[in-house]
Amino acid sequence: MESMALMHLLRNRKVLVTGHTGFKGAWLTIWLEKLGAEVIGVSLDPLHEDGVYVRSGIGGRIRDHRLDIRDLDGLLELFRSEAPEMVFHLAAQALVLESYRTPVETFGVNTMGTAHVLEAIRRTPSVKAAVMVTTDKCYENTGTSEGYRETDAMGGHDPYSASKGAAELVIASYRRSYFSASGSPGVASVRAGNVIGGGDRSADRLVPDLIRAVERNEVLPIRHPDAVRPWQHVLEPLHGYMLLAERLLEDPVRYASAWNFGPRPEEAFTVRQLADGLVDRMGRGRWQHVPAPHQGHEAAMLLLNIDKAGKELDWQPRLHFTDTVRLVADWYNGSTTGGALALCHAQIDEYEGIGDRKG
Repeated sequence: MESMALMHLLRNRKVLVTGHTGFKGAWLTIWLEKLGAEVIGVSLDPLHEDGVYVRSGIGGRIRDHRLDIRDLDGLLELFRSEAPEMVFHLAAQALVLESYRTPVETFGVNTMGTAHVLEAIRRTPSVKAAVMVTTDKCYENTGTSEGYRETDAMGGHDPYSASKGAAELVIASYRRSYFSASGSPGVASVRAGNVIGGGDRSADRLVPDLIRAVERNEVLPIRHPDAVRPWQHVLEPLHGYMLLAERLLEDPVRYASAWNFGPRPEEAFTVRQLADGLVDRMGRGRWQHVPAPHQGHEAAMLLLNIDKAGKELDWQPRLHFTDTVRLVADWYNGSTTGGALALCHAQIDEYEGIGDRKG
């Protein structure tokens, strides 16, 4: 079974995760530690005391380092001392609206920070594979209704998207310049978006904004309730990242490229449907449509073509939209009584069980 294959691969292996105090990074760290990996976390302090990283207590179960990836010397020393075998790079400034406010910092973290991680990998002989996380927004958004493929052009209207498109170019450059010879580590980039799940406390995102409104007994204003987005649960792309890491260890040349991870096209739903689904499942919460002045460029729906991951990695999304809504709502309902780590483990177990039943 696939879950057993992942457990066999990762048990006792030294895995370094940048950005492990963030939403996606914390979920990945929890999953890796559960599978038996020796996890090394590298990040700034968590931004939210009520997010999944703090609530789960996962920091006490791993080797937990505080370091800014813009500090190249510090990063090189940490890689030298820890000697990881695998790297998952998730550290980033991940918010579009924040990138308008702090464009230089966004480029510094997302583009130069990625270059620093790649340089640390280049100078660390123990590293055998690396998965570099960017975003679906790295593509030049032409407004097409067709799914973007991994070979499509990079771009980016806002500073966040542009910084991630630039990071993809940096990754490709390092791969061609330093990681193409025999014996080099396999380095791949991964692109996903509209990721939701329990424990996200980021600003200017629908799910955490709705949860904060629920907690304050407020009505959440929503600007574009009929906007359609390809929502996916956080466990979906993380499973793809780990599966890709396994393949990179087996064949670093064949799998060292860019990969899309997203839902099927029919799994795109409106903001209204997601908000209503969460309110219904949680049994509480209110929202209303409140048109707002223009707040910077807002891209049309961006779909990813996932044929490559399906054909070459045998990866397919497992969850339907209703499953995703249920898992997200149940996490927030359940976490109010404590036991966030156990709740994460239970949802991971359910996700792996779905894959096992599907063969």
